Amino acid sequence: MQTTRRGFLRTSAAAATLLGTVGLPHIARAAEPRFVVIGGGPGGATTAKYLKRYAPNAAVTVIEPHKTYTTCFMSNEVIGGDRALSTLEVSLDGLRRHGVDVVESMATGIDADAKTVTTEGGDTFAFDRCILSPGVDFRYDAIEGYSAAAAEVMPHAWKAGPQTTLLRRQLEAMEDGGTVILSVPANPFRCPPGPYERISLIAHYLKQHKPKSKILVLDAKDTFSKMPLFTQTWEMFYGYGTDTSLIEWIPKADGGTVTGVNPDSMEVTAVTGTFKGDVVNIIPPQQAGAIAVAAGVVEDGWVPVNKSTFESLVVDGIHVLGDASAAASMPKSASSANAQGKAVAAGVLALARGEDPPVPHLANTCYSIGGPDHGFSVAAVYAYDDFENALKPVQGAGGISPIDADAEYRRREAFYAHSWFENIKADIWS
Repeated sequence: MQTTRRGFLRTSAAAATLLGTVGLPHIARAAEPRFVVIGGGPGGATTAKYLKRYAPNAAVTVIEPHKTYTTCFMSNEVIGGDRALSTLEVSLDGLRRHGVDVVESMATGIDADAKTVTTEGGDTFAFDRCILSPGVDFRYDAIEGYSAAAAEVMPHAWKAGPQTTLLRRQLEAMEDGGTVILSVPANPFRCPPGPYERISLIAHYLKQHKPKSKILVLDAKDTFSKMPLFTQTWEMFYGYGTDTSLIEWIPKADGGTVTGVNPDSMEVTAVTGTFKGDVVNIIPPQQAGAIAVAAGVVEDGWVPVNKSTFESLVVDGIHVLGDASAAASMPKSASSANAQGKAVAAGVLALARGEDPPVPHLANTCYSIGGPDHGFSVAAVYAYDDFENALKPVQGAGGISPIDADAEYRRREAFYAHSWFENIKADIWS
């Protein structure tokens, strides 16, 4: 299905209107409960902001260890040399302006019976409902030899900040003719198209500055998000499929799954063999963030939730959204977390007051940049199915960029991508 942008926006607006008009006016008249939100990223900050919008007198506390939040989305442009890291940094002061109490600390424990959250500083915060949006942590032990220390040599750069800068500096320091190795984990993981956008933008950098170099991609999958659009882009710009290609992709079927690394020798071992790189970017398998594990809500690495309110199916009164949740067909993306945050805000307000939560309709859109003025996207709208506890794509809504689009279409998509970035930052943190 090809993207019909006007139709997608119309459907999304209708969904937002339904969410706003069905549930919120009644919610706004009820008593004001207390909420503690753990995590100041897209999911947590959106939830906190919209809780205050829906119920200005509600007590809302966000616990976030960082003074500023650095977005992972658009960080590939920093790695490719097209963006400054500072453009990814957002202040939490916008939440404070909305009346949210922001606590700069690490949440270390949740007592679901006592309904309290404790921090590493020893403070305790009471709640009627607790919302977690802790993002992901890495399963270092899934790759032999990889660890947090090894990541200082072979960066993951999958949490934006110092790791992003480290990978960029390694690429700049690499001599022309060097090999960049990039490993991709099996699903699920944060931002499914992200590794392939990164491959594209590193390839663009090499083409411009180090054309004798190459990227070797070791993948634990045989297919990936937006694969036809990415491979077409690689063929157009980076010689993919030819003897002079900047990119070599080894899928799972050909032994691409990475099993071990040696940071001292800069070697990466996959099922198919061992490879030596000059720059090695290991994106490890992932799981829900540590506080979700501490709260006892994690099963098989992720948090099973009621997909209407994102309340844990394991522990009552704790809601988990964003990357940490098992939201099935919704990808682990900033756009998903933003949409989920608004639905969770409405849902927890209703539940805290003993009311029926509104039925959510959620939208996700994901842009990718394949090179300068070359973008493409995928979008979907999801409706909640109560019988199956599932978020199901709405037929006829959203779609994917056409494979045969001309250069002007791709230029507009790149423009839309950058506009989306600025708009979603404003919606979440301003």
